[in-house]
Amino acid sequence: MSASIIAVEHVFKSVTDSTGTLDILRDIDFALAPRETAAIVGASGSGKSTLLSIIAGLDTPTRGTVRLDGEDLFARSEDERAALRARKVGFVFQSFQLLGNLNALENVMLPLELAGRRDARSAAREMLARVGLGERLGHYPKVLSGGEQQRVALARAFVVQPAVLLADEPTGSLDFATGEKVMELMFDLNREQGTTLVLVTHDRAIAARCERRITIEAGQIASD
Repeated sequence: MSASIIAVEHVFKSVTDSTGTLDILRDIDFALAPRETAAIVGASGSGKSTLLSIIAGLDTPTRGTVRLDGEDLFARSEDERAALRARKVGFVFQSFQLLGNLNALENVMLPLELAGRRDARSAAREMLARVGLGERLGHYPKVLSGGEQQRVALARAFVVQPAVLLADEPTGSLDFATGEKVMELMFDLNREQGTTLVLVTHDRAIAARCERRITIEAGQIASD
């Protein structure tokens, strides 16, 4: 196994339109160890979310690459990257990204079923109980509060026991008290499962709880 679970190697990202070329990321280079927690911080428009998408292999860099557990993401096809993500990466989004036509249990079962796990139902039940939603299994997203929806999203992300969890402003649409509870739960699950946690956040208090703070300014690492 590689010493780094994530290695971002001299990543550049540019986009070109009729007005010219815009450099979004410039020579981003860092590595994260297994179990490490890192916050990616910076002003709006600094390139944080683009960097997170590239780490996930959802977006492609103009130059450079990302290695996930030693595997070069961009030496693989889009389908191969998707398969690698399914095995190794969990996601938590500000907007929850739950499927409205599935109840809480079904939302958490989905990644397990896609992976062919026969214990999908029992594993999803256990994880929802772990995040305090054992009594809400049959509820659909529209009748859950924002905090409950984010806990379902956390359960869905962690149920596959990912090597890496990527979170983009995970408390951005929650009130302070609910956001605090969700973050406490995220860090608890990180410790229990040994998952490497990478957060994009504007919240200085959340960033301060992480072992690493990677500050992006104008597409470059200003401090790490």
